This record gives sequence, structure tokens and C-alpha cells, in this order.
Amino acid sequence: MSADIITRMFEVIDSRDWERLGAHFAADAIYHRPGYDPIRGLNELDHFYRHVRIIAEGKHAIDHIVLSNDIAACSGSFHGSTRDGRPLQERFADVYQLERGLIRVRTTYFYRAAI
Repeated sequence: MSADIITRMFEVIDSRDWERLGAHFAADAIYHRPGYDPIRGLNELDHFYRHVRIIAEGKHAIDHIVLSNDIAACSGSFHGSTRDGRPLQERFADVYQLERGLIRVRTTYFYRAAI
């Protein structure tokens, strides 16, 4: 398994090329993201990115990617803006379960005080 699946996924997201999500996510993928119910399957994932996600534009910068068999993790930052023009700057970490070269489960964590 290569780290390319993760770097290419972020390229697709940053370029807003939603038609290519299926090249990186399994058809029955599950995305866990703070503040949202689990996003299940490519249709919900596409809907989330096109209509729900508050981000209008931006770029992810990946600092580290770690792979072990069918589990991967990465950390980095995002810089961009919201749909209403507010600037965004956020550190994040993701954990992935990979299956047959695709992302089966993605869980995102943000660097914010929660409890």
C-alpha cells in the first residue's frame, strides 16, 4: 500500500474534482468527521463535499503519513476560506482503513479543545 492514495485524495478534494472521489474511496466508504453524522457511501460523500461542507476553497498541507498494512494515518494543516468568505486555518489528523487500494473508512480529528 502506498501513501499516494492519501496525497491523491487531498489533491482531488483541494481541486474540487468530486467526480474523482470514487477513484480514492470505496463505494461503501464511511467518513467520520466531528460535528456530522457518519457520511456513508459515495453518494453521501459527494453530497457532503458539494453542498454541506462549509469550505469554499483551500489547500491541505500534509506533514506526515504513516502506513501499516491496511491502516494509515496522516497529519497536516488546511488553509482556505468558508463559503461566506471567512478565512480558515486548521490543523488536523486523519486515520484510514484501506481496502483493495481504496479508503474504506476515514476518521478526521481537529486540533481544538473539546472536553
